[in-house]
Amino acid sequence: MKDLTGKTIIITGASRGIGAATVRHLAALGANVVAAARSKAALNYVVSEVTETGGKAIAQACDVADEAAVRALIERATDEFGGLDVLVNNAGLIDPIARIEDSDPEAWSQIVDVNLKGVYYGMRHAIPAMAGDGTIINISSGAATGALEGWSHYCATKAAVLSLTKCGHKEHGDRGITVVGLSPGTVATDMQVQIKDSGINPVSQLDPGVHIPAEYVAKAIAYLCTPAAAQYAGTDFSIKTDEGRAAVGLPPVV
Repeated sequence: MKDLTGKTIIITGASRGIGAATVRHLAALGANVVAAARSKAALNYVVSEVTETGGKAIAQACDVADEAAVRALIERATDEFGGLDVLVNNAGLIDPIARIEDSDPEAWSQIVDVNLKGVYYGMRHAIPAMAGDGTIINISSGAATGALEGWSHYCATKAAVLSLTKCGHKEHGDRGITVVGLSPGTVATDMQVQIKDSGINPVSQLDPGVHIPAEYVAKAIAYLCTPAAAQYAGTDFSIKTDEGRAAVGLPPVV
């Protein structure tokens, strides 16, 4: 178990799935957690679970596609806890899934606003707040380096986020800021339900039993909140391999 006592950590997309699991796990490790998502009601439920058991967590409504809202999120964290140690850029969308010729340009653009610009906004405002000492974890995907039918929006944005991770490391790696990606593989969340319902590409045909629980990803995020993340800076750390899982303390790939 990692000890994150006193660290202030922002988690976007925190109302469900990976985000909610990470809020619970990092708070249990002693972190001051700032949980962010568009739905304040859903956030309040997650945060109440944490605070009722003695953890430290606050909720902040935030649409990561809104630059002003992301700036306010960073300011809330620093005002509340006196600084910022870690930003977890977890918020992301994949629906609607469609082949390029069938896609809705407005919906496609919305994915860019959330999956790519939301990560950029977070990095843009978190880096100055970290004052030369902190970690940014960008949730990535195998889609960052591969192409899948119906996922042009998701593949393109995740590839761009990987480039942001590389650029962040290039610019700040020697200044005390660790920027690292996390590629978790397929996770048992609502996103997998949307993927399965689409019926497009082999991922939609996977048996639900092969998806890892969100709690595995939360543990990987906790691992990357420690100095161990530095060895993967500028790249995507993966828990799709036995080596990655062993580092985190997870069971091997089945």
